[in-house]
Amino acid sequence: MPGILGEMYIQMTLPIALQIVLLGFIGGILSGFIGSGGAFFMTPGMMNLGIMGPVAVASNITHKFGKAMVGSKKHGEMGNVDKKLAIFMLFTAFIGIRLAVEVMKALFNVQGSHGEGGGAAADLYISIIFAVILLFVAISMLADIVKSKSSDETGPSTRIVEFISKLKLHPIIYFPVADVYVSLWVILICGLATGYLAGTIGVGGFIGVPAMIYVFGVPAAVAAGSELYLAMFMGAWGALNYAFEGMVDIRCTLLLYGGSLLGIYIGAYGTKVVKEAAIRLTTGVIILLCVLSRIVAIPVYLQKLGYTDMDISYNYYFNLASKSLLFVSGISGALIIMFFVQKAYFQRRKLEASLSLNEIPNSA
Repeated sequence: MPGILGEMYIQMTLPIALQIVLLGFIGGILSGFIGSGGAFFMTPGMMNLGIMGPVAVASNITHKFGKAMVGSKKHGEMGNVDKKLAIFMLFTAFIGIRLAVEVMKALFNVQGSHGEGGGAAADLYISIIFAVILLFVAISMLADIVKSKSSDETGPSTRIVEFISKLKLHPIIYFPVADVYVSLWVILICGLATGYLAGTIGVGGFIGVPAMIYVFGVPAAVAAGSELYLAMFMGAWGALNYAFEGMVDIRCTLLLYGGSLLGIYIGAYGTKVVKEAAIRLTTGVIILLCVLSRIVAIPVYLQKLGYTDMDISYNYYFNLASKSLLFVSGISGALIIMFFVQKAYFQRRKLEASLSLNEIPNSA
């Protein structure tokens, strides 16, 4: 798509570069804290900076490749990666990613009734997918918190797993690390959905991990590790496909790395010192605000495509509101996580100092 490259890329000024680094840092904290890639924050964040949706998705999926490689290696050392399961899902995940790239290409060339396009249709499509998928995820997480407080049930529901096992959809394959039997057809469908979502909005884990847990019956730790192993290959394939179409802005990818590589360690430490209920509550609220941020931006894309008669001057205010909501959600979430991390760090230092003082008299 060499003819439209000049229209796709934003002029990289210092303020924009610093904001992308900040997006990467916050996304890294959220990624380490909740076990997701953080793309649900970084992709719309780049779009709010004026980066076109396809470029934001492409740059983010390229960025995800490196993080997934590091994460899957660590999970592999702990025995949490079922490579056989990931490889089976990979076949249709590749198809899903390629399909998403083709859809994105077609949408980018859509022109509005005023002759204005410039990727507005692709941005609208990405925003709607974001809003629908993440709203479902956030509501499910918050409902799960309420349910866990009023119920004695522990662990994920096995109702879907039991229902599918009764259908006996052969061939059924055994996966030793996860210690589960799963129908090949179910695996291929979930792989396709994971790949398509990853290629559309850069967030495949929100389908892949729940599918492994609630549909396949995989333990949560193995699901997280296997999805990261899968994401490593999906990230590489997605990066190649989008790069071939000229949609990857390597500047954005490197700037995201500049922030996320530090943030991810802070977030990962936070999982050790923050209660699980607090993690899910924080995550659910952040995702809801991200959803609201995308919904607020939708009128802008509708106006650009000529689907509404809204005065163009209102676009500035909608963009400002969308950007503000996103950064408020991300920054507040990151500050809460860092507060807990700092608090736990000083408590541990105080405990260590106390223990060392008690050891001195004993040794004497």
